[in-house]
Amino acid sequence: MKMKLYTFLVISIASIPLFVSAGGLRNAFGANSPLNTVANQAGVQDVGDVQTVAGRIINTALTLVGIIFLLLMVYGGYMWMTARGNEEQVTKAQKIIYGTVIGLVVVLSAYAITVFVTRKLGG
Repeated sequence: MKMKLYTFLVISIASIPLFVSAGGLRNAFGANSPLNTVANQAGVQDVGDVQTVAGRIINTALTLVGIIFLLLMVYGGYMWMTARGNEEQVTKAQKIIYGTVIGLVVVLSAYAITVFVTRKLGG
């Protein structure tokens, strides 16, 4: 299992330059480039530059994190409300809620740091 994960990470990191280099090819040959002609014939639509695609991916990931946060909070609250005096279940519900809040704080902090750094580097 670890070997598959390491292989995936190495391939992912090694392929980053390919995606970055491809971002500048759109206008490399001008408006009537052979690349545009082939893309139009193949029916490929322009999805935008690398920053736009990365922004969409980040927004989608943050939306999923928000949904997971909401579901875990509702689940933890439901467990707590239906514990009926069972201290073990109350403790389990508190751990779920506590872990969920910490996870959300970590994700939002990482996002805030990323936004701060990219704005400072971007100008």
